[in-house]
Amino acid sequence: MSVPGRADSSSPPPAPHEPARAGTLALDGHFWRRAAKLGAARAPSWFVRWSPPVIGAAISLAVPRERRAISAQLARARGRVGLMRDAVDVVRTFANFASCLTEVLSTGSKNDCPLASTVHRGPRVDDLLASAGGLIFVTAHTAGWERLGALLAGEHRKRVLLVMRRERDEQARELQDATRRVPGGVSVLHVGDDPFASLPLMHHLRGGGAVAMQIDRVPPGMTGHAVQLFGRPALIPEGPLRLAQLSGAPLVPVFSARRGHRRYSVHVHEPIRIARRAGATAVDAAAQQIADALGQFVSTHPTQWFSFRE
Repeated sequence: MSVPGRADSSSPPPAPHEPARAGTLALDGHFWRRAAKLGAARAPSWFVRWSPPVIGAAISLAVPRERRAISAQLARARGRVGLMRDAVDVVRTFANFASCLTEVLSTGSKNDCPLASTVHRGPRVDDLLASAGGLIFVTAHTAGWERLGALLAGEHRKRVLLVMRRERDEQARELQDATRRVPGGVSVLHVGDDPFASLPLMHHLRGGGAVAMQIDRVPPGMTGHAVQLFGRPALIPEGPLRLAQLSGAPLVPVFSARRGHRRYSVHVHEPIRIARRAGATAVDAAAQQIADALGQFVSTHPTQWFSFRE
């Protein structure tokens, strides 16, 4: 989560008309992503099930910057604790991330099988999901978020458009996107510096589709909206708020937690609406409701939030 006056440490966007590049052996590059994909798809099922937490714990020892970021994030979410408890929670976060990533990358392979998902939502959300109107899911880098689109598309026949920031490595991006897409249900749109001025999102919403956006990072060049998170000033992206106001589509916060091997719980919050002529006070209130939903979820599931940015 970005804080005012401090730049987000995510990768800078590529220059216009210039493809993004990353080092061959960068941790977020194609080499390691492909290696993880091959392991998740071809390794014995017992190895795919039991090895990711061990691998995640080992990786946590090799990336001190990300480890510090997770420690700081945990302190904000659940308060400060002793060094031993903090070290355990940091390792658990990396282990959860590795398990989730493995389950995503095994999509379409011999190790793939249906997820068991328990969805917690109210009747107003059920009515909204069953309606023909468009809606905007606002989510975060929580456990299993990449499978939310497939779950919602399959259950309610909603066409879901995942709006993603461009990655530095195009090959890595395409490999990951292949696991996110569901033919006829889920597609991916990559955006640059001003993603929410593009017409495809409005067209998709007006056609009754759902747009899914993450709100826990504000990359450089993107406008943020001031909120309070865990009792401290923070920023969420302005884009989802602006899109909701222009389109009239409700915002629906949704976050997920991993409960075991291929088992997830999904928490869908009450819809938030912003009138087309809403003033600054109403928009501020909607932004804070989103931040409150994220804070509520993360406070309850602190090791399920994968925000590896200081």
